[in-house]
Amino acid sequence: MGSYCVEGSIKATPEVIFLARECSSELKATNHIIWHVKFKKGTELKIISFYVIFYICLAGIFVGTIQALLLTLSNYKPTYQDRVAPPGLSHTPRSEKSEIAFTKSDEGSYKKYTDSMKTFLRQYDDDRQTDQMKFEDCGDSPRPYTDRGPLEADTTQKKVCRFRRSLLGSCSGVDDPHFGFNEGKPCIIVKLNRIVFFRPKAPSSNESLPEPLQAKAQPNLIPIYCKNKRDEDEGKIGEIKYFGMGEGFPLQYYPYYGKLLQPQYLQPLVAIQFTNLTLDQELRVECKAFGENIAYSEKDRYQGRFDIKFTIKS
Repeated sequence: MGSYCVEGSIKATPEVIFLARECSSELKATNHIIWHVKFKKGTELKIISFYVIFYICLAGIFVGTIQALLLTLSNYKPTYQDRVAPPGLSHTPRSEKSEIAFTKSDEGSYKKYTDSMKTFLRQYDDDRQTDQMKFEDCGDSPRPYTDRGPLEADTTQKKVCRFRRSLLGSCSGVDDPHFGFNEGKPCIIVKLNRIVFFRPKAPSSNESLPEPLQAKAQPNLIPIYCKNKRDEDEGKIGEIKYFGMGEGFPLQYYPYYGKLLQPQYLQPLVAIQFTNLTLDQELRVECKAFGENIAYSEKDRYQGRFDIKFTIKS
């Protein structure tokens, strides 16, 4: 604006009039800038306030929706259990790409397998199943389901059936800490994965079973059977032995009531020992569980079955 825009009495000469007009224009421009800055700051404040309130409301709606959803869910049973796939069949020891490869004369080559089996079976030690308030004997042969009442009628913890390691015979790890690996006769431990309140059904007829199982079928048992997966491996697998109650999964261990009601639950196990695998060759074995409501899927190779590759070097 310069030093000309000052108060005082001066003559209205053309120069003064010109300077006054210039001064007035500069004052208007300054006022416009000040107004624009104030208006911009006010607008930004309004925009920020709007988005803060908007996101608070959005978060409130999200939290409210989650809370409403949680009110419809049970702590004890999946709400949409009718959409749950049949149980998977899994084995111990687990390995990358379901391959067990070792040299029977080299303990270091199979120690990771035997260590994982020892760790898994530790929960089945007899001294961990002595509490009479938590465990009970459910028989030494397959029986019907053990009904412990409706799932949500009683929220106190329920007893579970004992499962003793001795049922697994030579694959129990009690007498043979190497589980047959040192002789080229490896064991694996197989279980049906847990599904809350699922009741596996025994096969409805013997015709649905492989021929070797038909003569051994039992009414309260989910049998399991292994054989060569590839035609070229036929005759190279040798004898397969099964250990466990009835050589399958007995029904008295079902249904499972979940971790809250049965935190000490022990799944029934089947031990499978391959006693005469051909050495120095890759062999693929497929194992399946058979039941009326146990199905298989090409998309999930562990649904009701699994396959495993053995490579045993002498």
